[in-house]
Amino acid sequence: MIEVELVATALATGAAAGRPGTSRGVIDDLHVALREAVRRRLSGGGLRGGYGIRVLDAYETDPDVWWTRLLQVLTASGTEKDEEILTAARAVLRADRRTGIITEDAVGS
Repeated sequence: MIEVELVATALATGAAAGRPGTSRGVIDDLHVALREAVRRRLSGGGLRGGYGIRVLDAYETDPDVWWTRLLQVLTASGTEKDEEILTAARAVLRADRRTGIITEDAVGS
């Protein structure tokens, strides 16, 4: 998995953890930290008119539809080089594995 896919998967996994009927807590907290780090990156990433943030918001509501666009936005903003974001994404995925929760397929293929 390349870095931008790691971030996109962690964003979808964290959003799924916040849905009713699923575990909250650690994953939710880690997801918020990841999302905010990505938002900061997209705000300063040179994408005009807030397009990157709109894609991020849309992705969390429908990952299957927005997967490709989010990968493009993350790549354009240099997310794959941002250690804060990559560390936060890995933490979300690690916490999700530890909870034993099976989330729906978060990766739009």
